[in-house]
Amino acid sequence: MDIILIPGFWLDASSWNDVAPIIEEAGHRTHPVTLPGLESLESDRRDIGLRDHIDAVVQLVDSLPDPVVLVGHSGGGTVAHGVVDARPDRIARVVYVDSGPLADGHAINDELPVVDGEIPLPAWEVFDEADLVDLDEDLRAMFRARAVPQPARVASDRIALRDERRYDVPVTVIASEFPSSMLVEFIAADAAFTRELARIRDVDYIDLPTGHWPQFTKPVQLGQAIVAAVR
Repeated sequence: MDIILIPGFWLDASSWNDVAPIIEEAGHRTHPVTLPGLESLESDRRDIGLRDHIDAVVQLVDSLPDPVVLVGHSGGGTVAHGVVDARPDRIARVVYVDSGPLADGHAINDELPVVDGEIPLPAWEVFDEADLVDLDEDLRAMFRARAVPQPARVASDRIALRDERRYDVPVTVIASEFPSSMLVEFIAADAAFTRELARIRDVDYIDLPTGHWPQFTKPVQLGQAIVAAVR
């Protein structure tokens, strides 16, 4: 199976370096993605929006011969959902890593601090304590050293979704910051951020307790969880 790995904010394809080998050992082919504007600190990000990120992954999907699995971490989950909407017949499953599908007309996060048209990795104090579980000082230093500013429009653009066949594509949510039982409760309570997930017809959950970046804090377990989701 071809598995496309979509990173979250501030990260490039190398953020999957400790996860991809676990998936490949199970016989799959991985395709870690560096999204437009995340190539380097010097990249021009000023005019890059959410649609550019979605279109880049759609182009990769179109280049592969068979249906693929999309894995989206954090904001990369919104990119994955946009790709499902664009190519519902080409996606075998979506795996959301501490993420989920965003509903039509919503933005990933338009409250992050923008500096000169881009969003640098903020100070750790900006994040919730749950985000930072298991992200020790060494991992924080590594993350900050490799972080690339996020194109501001990717965070603030409203996603446009048109094809309701997206609800037929199976989904697995890997829950890290809080357990999947809480997600189920949010769905039952009709919470706004889970309404799109609630409309998907086939949803599985895998609990992987850690912070918001399991590719750094628990990469082996994350790889195993992705393999289990695909299986």
